[in-house]
Amino acid sequence: MTNAAAHLGLDPATPLVIVTADELGFGYASNEGVRRALDHGAATSAGLMVPAPWARAAAAAYRGQDVGVSLTLNAEHDLYRWGPITQAPSLLDGEGGFPRTPADLWEHADVDEVRRELRAQLERAVLWGFDVSHVSSHLDAAVLRPEFFDVVLELALDYALALRLPNADVQADTGFPFRELAGDEGVVVPDRVVVFRGAAADAYAVIGGLEPGVTELVFRPAVDTEELRAQTTDAADRIGHLDLLCSAEFADALAARGAERISWRALRAVQRSRHQG
Repeated sequence: MTNAAAHLGLDPATPLVIVTADELGFGYASNEGVRRALDHGAATSAGLMVPAPWARAAAAAYRGQDVGVSLTLNAEHDLYRWGPITQAPSLLDGEGGFPRTPADLWEHADVDEVRRELRAQLERAVLWGFDVSHVSSHLDAAVLRPEFFDVVLELALDYALALRLPNADVQADTGFPFRELAGDEGVVVPDRVVVFRGAAADAYAVIGGLEPGVTELVFRPAVDTEELRAQTTDAADRIGHLDLLCSAEFADALAARGAERISWRALRAVQRSRHQG
């Protein structure tokens, strides 16, 4: 993502930060939490899980915010389940939903069924009216295996979308250079990503260490409901993410570091301008 700041007309020494409110569609609590983080907090973008149970409600409430598609092939929660939107037997576990873990997915998934499913998720988001800014992969499941990564890269190219990928140090474990492959195709990828799971107590330390280039900070904000606490074991952390994103202290920390908040649409614009040029 070298020269991103120059393409955006910003100082190359400026840390550029995308603040993503992830898991839109997970449930009412997450939909409302993402909305508040975008409208009243520091979030600049969101990630939609199309197969999740409340995705259609998220579409009905869409008002033009920056939203990407979190391509989803897992349903990791014990009691709260969802599955493919296409006919895809290899993407089902024994209970009729997506596998709980990426490892289980990789063991059974057929590449052609993955291709149909992920393209259908993206097309459904577009059909629902979302101005999709980027694609990512829920739990990174679709980008850590080369045969599935090729599918995701194809979608990013076909729709001229920016792409979230894991950090470069993950490549040693995957055995293939996914960041270089994306770069070779001209797909714009943030320089680094920090995904907060659990309590986000170290968010301020991360902000204090921000470097020039584009960093994505990924949170899962949600409002406090009884349903959320029944759906997942980490409800308190998700509620804490919303409190953090809507706090003056979080915005002040970004400002004190000299960070410039940008959206995924800014990266999409860079990518499209490069291809047009």
